[in-house]
Parts: sequence; C-alpha cells; structure tokens
Amino acid sequence: MLKVIEKSAKTEEEAVALALEELGLDRDEVSVEIVERAKSGFLGIGAQDAVVRVSYEVEDDPYQEIRSFLGGLLERMGVEAEMDIQLRENGGVTVNLSGPNMGAVIGRRGETLDAIQHLTNYAVNRGGDKHTHISVDAESYRAKREDSLVRLAEKMAAKVIKYKRSMALEPMNSYERHVIHTALQNYEGVSTSSTGTEPNRRVVVSYERPQQPERPSKKPTSREWA
Repeated sequence: MLKVIEKSAKTEEEAVALALEELGLDRDEVSVEIVERAKSGFLGIGAQDAVVRVSYEVEDDPYQEIRSFLGGLLERMGVEAEMDIQLRENGGVTVNLSGPNMGAVIGRRGETLDAIQHLTNYAVNRGGDKHTHISVDAESYRAKREDSLVRLAEKMAAKVIKYKRSMALEPMNSYERHVIHTALQNYEGVSTSSTGTEPNRRVVVSYERPQQPERPSKKPTSREWA
C-alpha cells in the first residue's frame, strides 16, 4: 500500500529530513516530489518554505480498521493497551488486550468488555457485505472465566443429582449461559434450560430421573394360550 505525507521547511533538504525522521526510513526507501520550492524573498519579505511530498510503501494491515476503532475507543476511556490480533480457524478474529489497567476494560463480570466487543463488531462490520465476528478479550479474561464457569456448572450438576431437585444459577449474559449449556449437554442425570428476561436471565439445571429398564414380557403358559 502506498502512503504519502507532506512536510515543509526552509529548504527542500530540511523538509525531506523531517519526513524521514518521522517515518524512520532511509532516503532510498521513499520517493520525493517537490510541491513548492523554497523562496527567500526580498529582505525576508515574501519568503516561502519548501513543501515536499514523500511517498513510501507499507504492508497491508487487514486489521487496520479494528486497530483504529479500538485504539480510539480505549483512548477515550483513558486506557493504554497493546493489541494482539489473531485470525481464528472459523474465519473470525480474536483481539487480546493487555496493559496496566485492564480492570476498567473488563468491568463487572465482563460487562464492559462485552460492550466494547459489541461496539467493535458494529463499527467494523457496518455497511460491509461480509460479516466478521470479532472477539475482544483482555488479559485472557474470557478463557479464565470460561474455565470457572465450567467448574461451576459441574459443581451445580453434582448438587442437583445429590439432592434430586432443580437449581438455578445467578443471572448471566448469553455467552456465559452458552458455556453452561455446553458444559452440561452430555452430563448424565441433568438437563439445562434458560428462564427469565434480560438482564436477569439465568440457567436452570434440572434433575432427570434415570429411565427404568423395560421389564421383559412374561412368556404365556399353555393355559394362557388356550
């Protein structure tokens, strides 16, 4: 991708030097076009700085739109963060944020992180023909939260089987409820369902009585055949 910047200085050489310093490039890595030549004027009257246009090649960044939106959003939040962007096998994108103040990014039970993820998906996919799901994480919070939810689900299932009655978990968002349902979908002796309305919708783990094996039919005696 070709990018261009313009710089002005008292001489063309100084303007080019300013551009190279800003870009961190050498002279042979750029193309220079003189937009305005420097004019000294008469006794300093009518003097004009030189203006140069410097062109340079940069590698295409398929995630530039994500970086740009998230960077601006975090700046408004007063948060500095590094972004690690990875492409997932299913075609989605995972953005993991790291930095000194990730608590403000995650929020209570991940609510702020969910809002950031929602805004990022809306901004990046708005008006596009192809929708790319963007998962935004911070310090691997989602992976850690998922592990704790799976442990919670298994612990609750064990209680349901022990006491043979249904139990409801605390209200959760749709992602957390999905983790619970998935964790217990093959757990013998229980079933799961969701109840309530947002934001108080929760998972209910229900006890399922084991099915009684069918009794073999009694073979009729000769008298019964009669």
